[in-house]
Amino acid sequence: MKVEKKIISRLTKCYSIAPLHDRGQDCVLVAAEKTDRCLLFDRKGRILDTVWEEPGGTMSMVQVPESDGQFLATHKFYSPNDSADAEIVIVSHKEDGEWEVRTLVKLPHVHRFDIVRRNGINYLIACTLKSGHKFKDDWSVPGKVYAAVLPEDLSIFDREHQLKIQVIKENMLKNHGYYRIVENDMDTCLISADCGVYRFFPPVDINGEWEIDQLLDTPSSDAVLVDFDGDGEKELAVLSPFHGDKICIYKKLDKGFERVYEYEKPADFTHAIYGGSLCGKQVLIVGHRKAERNLIVFWWDEEKGYCWELIDEDCGSANVFHFVDEGKDILISANRENDEIAMYTLEW
Repeated sequence: MKVEKKIISRLTKCYSIAPLHDRGQDCVLVAAEKTDRCLLFDRKGRILDTVWEEPGGTMSMVQVPESDGQFLATHKFYSPNDSADAEIVIVSHKEDGEWEVRTLVKLPHVHRFDIVRRNGINYLIACTLKSGHKFKDDWSVPGKVYAAVLPEDLSIFDREHQLKIQVIKENMLKNHGYYRIVENDMDTCLISADCGVYRFFPPVDINGEWEIDQLLDTPSSDAVLVDFDGDGEKELAVLSPFHGDKICIYKKLDKGFERVYEYEKPADFTHAIYGGSLCGKQVLIVGHRKAERNLIVFWWDEEKGYCWELIDEDCGSANVFHFVDEGKDILISANRENDEIAMYTLEW
C-alpha cells in the first residue's frame, strides 16, 4: 500500500473525529479528550474554525440530521475516572457566525452516543461507560444504554430544560464500543462491552420498543461488521477485551459467530476502528495506543486469506475517519499519543 502522510495540526490528546456539513461544504471535526479545543477542517486538511476552546472531554460528535452545521457532542468526559460531570451538548451557529453550546442532557459517564433514524424518526442512543464510582478504577457499577426520541427542534433544550431519556439496557460493564451499521436503509447500533457485542435496532414506530440481539458473549472493547470475503454475509471484527490487545474476526456459521482469524501479534490498548470500503476493498483499520502504537489495515485475499499491512507506526491513534475526496481515499486519524492530527492519502 502506498501511504502519504501529512500532519494537518497538533492538538493535545486529540481524540474524537466526525464529519460535519457546514455552511455549504463537507468538513471534519476533531476534538480533544482533555481540556482543549475542537477544530473544524475542510477536506483538504485546512483549519476553518475553532468551535470551542474548552472544556473538551469529547468522546463523540454527531451532526444533527438535515441541519447546516449543528451537531451534538460529549463534554467533560476526561477519563473513566473523571467523567461524573459528563454531558451531551448541542452546538450551533449563532446569527453572528459564532458557535453556541447548550446542554441537551447531563449524563454522568456518557462515552459514546449517536443519532439513528428509522421510518422518519430520529432517536438519540447514548452509552455510559459506567454508572458511578467511589474510587479510582472502580468498576463496581456497570454502564447502561439510554435512548430517546430526538425532536427536530432542539432550541427548547438547555441546562434548565433537558431531554428526557430512558434506560433500554442495564448491566453493561465497561460499555466502551459503538459503531453505526446501516443495512436496508436503516440505522442499527453495534455496542460492545465486557458482556459481549450487541446489535440494537431502533423502534418500528415512535411508541415501539428497541430490539436487542446479542451477537457474541466475548468481552469486547469495539466491533464492526464487514463483508470481507464478498459472500454477502458480514463478518464481525472485534477488539478485545476492554482496551485489550487482541484483534479477531468472526464468521457467522450455523451456531452463530465463530472466530476464523486472530492477528498474530499483541496490539496493546486497541482503540481506533474503521470497517468498510478502502480503495475498492472491504477492510478493517485498527489503531492501538501502547507498545508499538501502530495503525493497521486488514483485508481478505482469496489465495492468502486474511492479510494485514501497516499504515503508520508509533502514532497511537484514538479514532479514525475515512472519506473519498476527488477520487482519493483519505483517512483522518487523531493520533492521541503524539498529539497530532494526521491525514493519510492511501492507494493500493
